[in-house]
Amino acid sequence: MEDFVTALCHEIELRRRDLQRDVTIETIFWGGGTPSILPLPFAEKIAQTIQQHFSVAPDVEWTIEANPGTVTVEKLSFYRQLGINRVSFGVQSFDPDELRFLERIHTADDAIASVEWARTAGFDSINVDLMYALPGQSIESHRRNLEQACLLQPDHISAYSLVYEPGTPLYHRMQRGEVIPQTEDKEAQFYLVTSELLAQRGYEQYEVSNFARPGKRCRHNLLYWRRGEYLGFGPSAHSHCANVRWSNVRSVKRYIETLCAGQYPIAHLEHLTLQQQLEEEIFLRLRAEGIDVHWFEQQYGVSFRVGPLARQWAHLQEEGIAVKSASVFRLTKKGYALCDTVTVELLHLVEHALPQAAETIL
Repeated sequence: MEDFVTALCHEIELRRRDLQRDVTIETIFWGGGTPSILPLPFAEKIAQTIQQHFSVAPDVEWTIEANPGTVTVEKLSFYRQLGINRVSFGVQSFDPDELRFLERIHTADDAIASVEWARTAGFDSINVDLMYALPGQSIESHRRNLEQACLLQPDHISAYSLVYEPGTPLYHRMQRGEVIPQTEDKEAQFYLVTSELLAQRGYEQYEVSNFARPGKRCRHNLLYWRRGEYLGFGPSAHSHCANVRWSNVRSVKRYIETLCAGQYPIAHLEHLTLQQQLEEEIFLRLRAEGIDVHWFEQQYGVSFRVGPLARQWAHLQEEGIAVKSASVFRLTKKGYALCDTVTVELLHLVEHALPQAAETIL
C-alpha cells in the first residue's frame, strides 16, 4: 500500500507540474474501488498532496466511496476532517442471500449503521448504491431494498441493473449456465419500480440510474455527462482534457514501476475527432439532462429542428419517450428505460448529417 500511495502522489505532482494552465478543482471523487480500506495516514497523505498541488474550490464536492464493512464512526470523522463532505456507500442490497451472491463482506445491519455513523461524523451528503435484476431476484425483494434505503433518508440513491462484464467470474458463471440473467422484460419491470417508487419518496431522477433529493445531485457525475474536463489518478484511471482522452495501465505493479521511473503510466491516448465528440455529446447528455438543440447546432452544425433528426424527435415525443422543454430535448422516464436503443437510432441519423456539418464548421 505504501508503494502504491507514493506512486499515486507522484502522479499527482507530475501532472500538476506539466499542466499548462491554472485550474481550480471543483469536484474530487475517490472511488472506482474501495479507498476506505486504506489506513488513515495514507488517506491523509493523498489529501494533502492534492491540496498542496492544486487550487481546491471552497465549495468543492469531495466524495469517497466506501464499503459498509470497512468503516467506523472514527474513520468517517477523520475523512470529514480531511475535507471530504460526501460519502457513497456500496450497499447493493439489504437481503442476506443477495449480499452473499454479490460476495459483499457487509450485512444489512452494517449498511444501516454506516449511514448513521456518516451523519454522526457530519457528512453533508450521503449516497446509497443499490443493484437490481440479480439472478432469481423478485420484484418484491427489490422493492424491499428500495424501501429500506429510503428509510435511511440518504440524499442520493444510485440504482444499477446487474451487468455481466466479459472476463469477470460472474460472466464465466453465466456462460457455464450456473446463473441465469433476468429477461429484458423483467429487467424493464425492475427499472420502472425503481423510478416510480423513488419518485414517490421525493427523489428526482436526473440520469438513467441516479436519483437525488432537490439540490443534492452529484456534481462530479454531472461533469462526466456534460463532457467536462477531469483528471484521473491511479491504475485504470481515465482523464479528459481539451478533447484528449487517456487512460492509465491496469496493473498496480506496472503503475508503480512506471512512476518510479519518472514516467506517466499511460496505456492509451487519443485525440477525439469531431465525430467522436458529437457522438459522446449525444449519448452522455441523453442519459442525463438532455440536449440543448440550439447549443448543439452552434457547436457541431447538426440541426435537430429540420430533416430526419427533427422527424425522429417528433416521433419520440408522440410515443412519450421524449419531451421538449424550451430548447432542450430530453428523455422521459419511459425514455430512460429505452436510452440505449434511442441513442443508437439518433447516432445513425447523425452519421449521415455529420459530413455536411463538418464542412460548415471548417
